[in-house]
Amino acid sequence: NYGGRVMSGTGKEYGEIMREIRMANEPQRITYAANKIRALGFEPKYNEGNKGLEFIFNNELVLFYPWTGWATGKSIKDGRGLNHLIKQIKSHDNRN
Repeated sequence: NYGGRVMSGTGKEYGEIMREIRMANEPQRITYAANKIRALGFEPKYNEGNKGLEFIFNNELVLFYPWTGWATGKSIKDGRGLNHLIKQIKSHDNRN
């Protein structure tokens, strides 16, 4: 916790700077992750409320949060990283 400290030379608090960074970069992360998941044959939907991508994998809902890289769901092992999620999907896809 930076306790409202102002970042040197910016005149802005740390939290404000981090929000600006997230707002600038999150759309690209969402698009990139959605395209990677779509390339595997899934149809991810963006949930504005929790800022995550949702899709069905092995008949269960999977949530992926592009900003943090966190993935969770009953049909996967929770973990961080899009590549980690993609590896799980490729090795446990029961659609065939």
